[in-house]
Amino acid sequence: MIFIRSFLFTVWFALLSVVLNLAWLPAFLLPRRFTVVGVRLWAQGTLWGLRVFAGMTLEVRGRENMQSGACLYASKHFAMWETVVMNAILTDPATVLKKELMLIPFYGWYVWKSGNIAIDRGAHAKAIRRLIARAKTVVAEKRPILIFPEGTRSRPGQAPDYKPGVAALYSQLDIACVPVALNSGLYWPRKGFTRRPGKVIVEFLEPIPPGLKRAEFMSTLETRIETATDRLLAEAGFRKN
Repeated sequence: MIFIRSFLFTVWFALLSVVLNLAWLPAFLLPRRFTVVGVRLWAQGTLWGLRVFAGMTLEVRGRENMQSGACLYASKHFAMWETVVMNAILTDPATVLKKELMLIPFYGWYVWKSGNIAIDRGAHAKAIRRLIARAKTVVAEKRPILIFPEGTRSRPGQAPDYKPGVAALYSQLDIACVPVALNSGLYWPRKGFTRRPGKVIVEFLEPIPPGLKRAEFMSTLETRIETATDRLLAEAGFRKN
């Protein structure tokens, strides 16, 4: 049954993506906000398909911790789920993602037009400088920035590996950082075809105010995200080995 439901969702997701990609092409001739509408519809349509076909629902906790305007959201990263669905939860986020995604036909075009932040992870210090410069432009537009501090997807229970990019943004932008915990990896695995029924929980945690020293910020961020993520995983019945 899980295989069939996963197959039905995959068909839905593919059709949704193709139809919206083609239907929204005229938006490239219009201001950026029209493309953002299409991306949000894609995220909402994905949520609908997950609920109807795969039995995967969504609960958002800690909405009182979400910020209006410019803000840095630092999220745990288990699956493609959050790279898509966060566009339905946050308002016009600029997501930090690897440059290679910009090369994907259609998807990469929408990533560019909707105003996300692409970085070359192989460029090291130069990549950080470009990340900060682009992020300052986003902050000036009063938009939120979404970053995955580990830089890549991990498995539930895997030891965290937080990268320096999030600390660079926090120190240079002088804005609050909202840690985000979730349990998506239990239902949408990092690899594989299966989409499992269950409740994905996204929890926005207490904001970290600007001004902390780098080491204190990183320690606070990792502790809050990992503690809350472990709690959400345990709530769903997951136990670390």
